[in-house]
Amino acid sequence: MPSLNEVAAGKGLAEARILVVDDEPGMRHFLTKTLRPLCAAVDEAEDVVTATERLGARHYDVMILDNMMPGQKGIDWLVNQQREGGTTDTILITAYADLQTAIDALRAGATDFVLKPFRSNQIINALRRCIEMARLRRENWLLRRELDNVLPGRRRRRELVGNSPAIETVKALLDRVAQVSTPVLITGQSGSGKEVAARHLHARSSRAGGPFVPIQCGTIPNDMIELELFGHAAGVVPGAVGSREGLLASAGGGTVFLDEVSELGPGAQRALLRVLEDGVIRPVGTERAVQLDVRFVMSTTRPLRAAVEAGRFREDLLFRINVIEVEMARLSDRGNDVCDLAELFLQEIAETMQITPPELTAPVRAALLRHDWPGNIRELRNFIERSLIFGRFQLETLDADEETRPITSLENLERREILRALDLLGGNRSEAARQLGISRKTIDRKCAAWGL
Repeated sequence: MPSLNEVAAGKGLAEARILVVDDEPGMRHFLTKTLRPLCAAVDEAEDVVTATERLGARHYDVMILDNMMPGQKGIDWLVNQQREGGTTDTILITAYADLQTAIDALRAGATDFVLKPFRSNQIINALRRCIEMARLRRENWLLRRELDNVLPGRRRRRELVGNSPAIETVKALLDRVAQVSTPVLITGQSGSGKEVAARHLHARSSRAGGPFVPIQCGTIPNDMIELELFGHAAGVVPGAVGSREGLLASAGGGTVFLDEVSELGPGAQRALLRVLEDGVIRPVGTERAVQLDVRFVMSTTRPLRAAVEAGRFREDLLFRINVIEVEMARLSDRGNDVCDLAELFLQEIAETMQITPPELTAPVRAALLRHDWPGNIRELRNFIERSLIFGRFQLETLDADEETRPITSLENLERREILRALDLLGGNRSEAARQLGISRKTIDRKCAAWGL
């Protein structure tokens, strides 16, 4: 027969927080002595009043609840907890094995039902099933939500692609802060890869095994944002059946990514500041405090300091979230990364279309390097997808209007002009060097560095 440690191993108990609610001291002692070596935390309560206080002070993954207690039956108290927004999975223990009690337990919201007397391995197995079911429910809900927000054929990337100095600087900073829970603010232009950077950070952190929950702040109406983030009790939302766990609680043990945090309204900003300071949330319509264990990563394309000065963003919230700032470079400032990303998109999109990807030839690479990419990575991906649909690289669409071309660095300007000269002269490097007033060796060296 396997030992208790073997039964519990690898089943999620090691990170679980358990609350034991039983009026019998002997039963509480037996359960806490059995479970404390196997779980992250095990607390106990001798009655429902104490249990209510415990649930209000911290989050528990599973509650083991005795049904027959003085004052109020466990089932009746559980019904009230569910009505007030409680979401803790519950295992009901009872000495009465009648069918009606089992039905009442399930109707009250109990996840499992264990009969007294029971052995240690029985309660551990029940806990393991309960935790696994909760994990699967949460993952299924988050996966459905993420799939609803992803266009067909678009993969959620977890790694930053490229080796340019600009992206290597970002990688180094993300690696440096990966193992701490300090909030991170990622800034940069639209399409520059802010969410990918957040996923990159999550994948390298100690929370990589937990969920990554992206929240598009600008797509949720202001009157719904707190319901989405914090959850709600039964009856708060017309037409909703029962209470619901919020997105923040669903990210327990993982990372929450608030995309375009500047889009949050005043009420949501105030609530987010309270969460960042206290580490707890209160589902709408309840007084229950739920302890959070999440890491916050936020992004913005708009300068938050300007938003503060315009009265659209709280200054105290800016100070709280802007502990570590990671600035994403424009694609046009990332050198050869544009070709690496183009190769990646070619393979992925061609696979989705079930066609053979065309070769990224030297002239195409030169055109990609020459373009300014005002829409950044999103524009590049759309260009590759459009090219695969039409069966050719539409390089003529990459000619930027000089009057609207943004100011760029001298390094980018040099690259663009050399590649433009080579394109106009059919690749004749000697003639290009002559007209540009530089040596042929300079062009050869530059082209080698650009992978041409």
